[in-house]
Amino acid sequence: MTTLRLLALAGGLALAAPTLAQQAEKVDQAMIAKIKDEGMNRSKVMETAFYLTDVCGPRLANSDGLKRANEWTKGQLTKWGMSNANIEPWGDFGRGWDIEKSYIAMTAPYYHSMIGAPKAWTPSTSGNVKKQVVYVNATTEEDLAKFQGKLRDKIVLTAVATPPKTTFEADAKRYTDDELTKMMEAQPARPTTDDPAMTERLNARRAQAALRTKLNEMLMSEGAAAVLSTRGGSHGTFFTSNGAPYAADAKPVLPEIEMSPEDQLRLIRLVEAGIPVEVEMETKTRFQNTDLKGYNVIAEIPGTDRKLKSEVVMLGGHLDSWHAATGATDNAAGCAVMMEAMRILKATGVKPRRTIRIALWGEEEQGLHGSRNYVKNHFADPATMKLLPAHEKLAGYFNLDNGGGKIRGIYLQGNEAVAPIFTAWLQPFAEMGATTVTPRNTGGTDHLSFDAVGLPGFQFVQDGLDYGTRTHHTNQDTFDRLQADDLKQASVIVASFVYHTAMRDQKLPRKVLPAPAPKS
Repeated sequence: MTTLRLLALAGGLALAAPTLAQQAEKVDQAMIAKIKDEGMNRSKVMETAFYLTDVCGPRLANSDGLKRANEWTKGQLTKWGMSNANIEPWGDFGRGWDIEKSYIAMTAPYYHSMIGAPKAWTPSTSGNVKKQVVYVNATTEEDLAKFQGKLRDKIVLTAVATPPKTTFEADAKRYTDDELTKMMEAQPARPTTDDPAMTERLNARRAQAALRTKLNEMLMSEGAAAVLSTRGGSHGTFFTSNGAPYAADAKPVLPEIEMSPEDQLRLIRLVEAGIPVEVEMETKTRFQNTDLKGYNVIAEIPGTDRKLKSEVVMLGGHLDSWHAATGATDNAAGCAVMMEAMRILKATGVKPRRTIRIALWGEEEQGLHGSRNYVKNHFADPATMKLLPAHEKLAGYFNLDNGGGKIRGIYLQGNEAVAPIFTAWLQPFAEMGATTVTPRNTGGTDHLSFDAVGLPGFQFVQDGLDYGTRTHHTNQDTFDRLQADDLKQASVIVASFVYHTAMRDQKLPRKVLPAPAPKS
């Protein structure tokens, strides 16, 4: 670390909290040495990641793959000596969905195998179909009207909104010292709905969604055979999503394959040149309508202090993934790290004062359902802010869900009272690259469920690597993208944070309770 970086760090901390408080926070160096030794020299994190990805497979919400992962993680946590391991239902979710077969190729003007996967919750084709292709490039309802009567028994191509670009820099990046120093400043003001540019973007998205709904209705009524679409990507990578709701009473849609943009654009260019194009495809998908519940996997290391063992420190990450790959960086990595942190603590013989509880969340990708409903069932409902007795007993929650990169620090989520505590806890890991305590918020994952009811919930700052460009919600989110040394580093830091939270005399400081959230 450079001298400039140290000065910036010291300056940021002076603003965050009094120096006396920083010095007063206890750090158990002997225990940290044990954690580092176990986590760096006898790590099981990559073995755990292998089972979550290659063995369990894709883990779409309420799919067979997620059920396999739930059962395996419960069994593994039990094998490691955790107590009260349980697959706990959180409430109703919706239909499960699995892919049993997927094939697509261009067969005219010549044969070419193409890259793609069915969109989640879309139906099967009627066996193997070989059909002519029509390109529907519509930006208005008037454009759609031009295709009436021309789509029956056709495979429909939709437009490519984001064509691939040649890249001149590596996909994977780590935070620089300057970027981490900048992160320690206050959160930049975000655009509001009063901002004209944001209003324009929101209106454009609403219009696009409305047009796609009209297109779906038209394709069903016209009797089209299937749809080919893309959300972008490059070099054979494509981003994936759902093509229909998961609700048990969702309206029917056509079979749809999400494609690599390079393959999609080739088809479009041929069609626009007036060259007849034929595609052969077959998808076989299966809906699960028997059990519509969602589940979380829970396990504990019981507390030992007579006064404090009823209090709980939680750590977690979401176990579900998207379906086009095996969800390695999103979020088998986070779950493997959290499981490894529990294993490390158990292996070191820790006797925590408070109970330590791991939660591997289900159905996060569809809206944080697993963690939100766990919080609602156990702690408080953000719509009413009526607190349950366990709300007072939670000492803190730590989350990991920003890819497979090493931990560089932690977001305070606006809770600046914990700044001196986390600063002291990070100091033993400075040589591992973890130094940043940022007052900023970060969104999009399960710590928000806790923060929404005034509980101290935190997400760690992670190196992005190629998360945003190559793995997040793509067909390339596989085990091969994981960095073993990064996951080992993250595991020991999480284990240390959880241990120190469990051993403190007081729970972590809290922000002021929020007002009840308005119903959306």
